[in-house]
Amino acid sequence: MKETKKAHTTRIPGAIKTDGSEMGLIKIHENVIASIVRKAACSVNGVIRLSGSPIVDNIAEIIGNRRIGDRAISINIEGENVSVEVKVNIAYGVHLPTVAANVQSAIMREVEKMTGMTVTNVNVIVQELDTEEREDEI
Repeated sequence: MKETKKAHTTRIPGAIKTDGSEMGLIKIHENVIASIVRKAACSVNGVIRLSGSPIVDNIAEIIGNRRIGDRAISINIEGENVSVEVKVNIAYGVHLPTVAANVQSAIMREVEKMTGMTVTNVNVIVQELDTEEREDEI
C-alpha cells in the first residue's frame, strides 16, 4: 500500500489554489484574474474604458503599470469559485443592458477558460457615459 504525504504549503496573500497534482500545487494570484477581467471587459464593443482610469492611467497601463484599474475591479474568491464586480465607462448612444450583458459574458468566458475556476457572478456597474470624438469630427 502506497502511503501519501500531505505536502506543506505556504500561504501567498492573494493567491488561490486552483489545482493540485502529484507534482505540487498550482496557484493563480488574484492580480492575474483582475488582468483577465480588465482585458475581457475592454474588448467588448461599446466599452470605452474601465471607470476611474483617465487618459493618464490608460497610458500607464500601456507601458505596463499593473495597478491601473484596481479601483474599478473587485474580485471575491471562495475555493474554486470567483465573483467579479467591474465598473466601466460605456459609449453614449449604445444599448446599455446589451453592452453590460456582453461584458458579463466576456468576463465569465475568459476567466473560466484561462483559470478553470467557476465564475459565480459578474456585476457590471456602468459608472459613466463617454463620447468618443474622432479627429475628423473636430
